[in-house]
Amino acid sequence: MPKNKRPPVPKERPSNEIIWTDKKRLWCGLPWTFTRYSLSADRLFIKRGIFTIREDEVRLYRIRDISLRQSFLQRIFGLGTINISSSDSTMGNFQLINIRKSRDVKEMLSDTVEIERERKRVSMREFVGYGEMDAMDDTDFDNFDDQ
Repeated sequence: MPKNKRPPVPKERPSNEIIWTDKKRLWCGLPWTFTRYSLSADRLFIKRGIFTIREDEVRLYRIRDISLRQSFLQRIFGLGTINISSSDSTMGNFQLINIRKSRDVKEMLSDTVEIERERKRVSMREFVGYGEMDAMDDTDFDNFDDQ
């Protein structure tokens, strides 16, 4: 398989099968932390701790936005941070920090989220122009300033 080619995400896969797993890494790429990330067909898991363990999960259809950030040091060591915005009440917005092959992981996560949304028949509605009305104070919505 070519270096830049990622494996396709199958449409149907058991929901308990882990598709991807990695550890949060130090700035230099060493996996000496106690945070582990895992992805299944329908959920993203974050497990933290050594003595006291905390496990969080978010259903993939609740993920609204995914972005990638790579600092200069992260690029040198082949790492990146994936920023995730979700509608989950406990997780909210969170990050997958210092992930290897972060661009490939971001794309795989994005594809898996879309597949799960289609499977669950969930659509995300975006409000175009929301917030622009504050500047005009148009209370009767006739596109004219009411002041």
